Amino acid sequence: MRKISLFIAMSLDGYIADSEGKIHWLTGQGNDGEDIDVYSEFIKDVDTVFMGRKTYDQIVTELSPDQWVYEELTAYVFTHKQKESSEKIRFTDQNPIELVRKLKEEKGKDIWICGGADLAQQFIKEDMIDHYYITVIPTLLGSGVRLFGNGGQEIPLRLIHTKSYNGMVDLVYVRR
Repeated sequence: MRKISLFIAMSLDGYIADSEGKIHWLTGQGNDGEDIDVYSEFIKDVDTVFMGRKTYDQIVTELSPDQWVYEELTAYVFTHKQKESSEKIRFTDQNPIELVRKLKEEKGKDIWICGGADLAQQFIKEDMIDHYYITVIPTLLGSGVRLFGNGGQEIPLRLIHTKSYNGMVDLVYVRR
């Protein structure tokens, strides 16, 4: 059965964007020679990516305006605004929980919850995330968009992997 993974970066104090929704701070402490490409390993087992509209907009306007970076994946963008879908980018106002339940029953690789916080929190609330891949960035933002939000139930996790490089720490957890 397909697994659901949250692969995301956050500040040391738990934010995925600053108070203006910006992510310019998503870098290590400056020793770029220490950068490790954990994304390439992660993405080998993924063929579907879920994201909110704000995350999609940030990708196509700031991060990679000239090329869609998830060409090898089927992307579902959750939005209430009508946009024309393509074969690889599907804009939808479907309930993401219901859609992922359907997709989990189909053949395919794993499903990646890319962002943003609202989408991730829906899956966390339903305890549907099998793997948490969290990169902690050496920055304290003080405010912004919280990854885990407030409320919800306790979800016990098991740490299965850590890696530290360029001041960042990758943490990989599974449900206990």
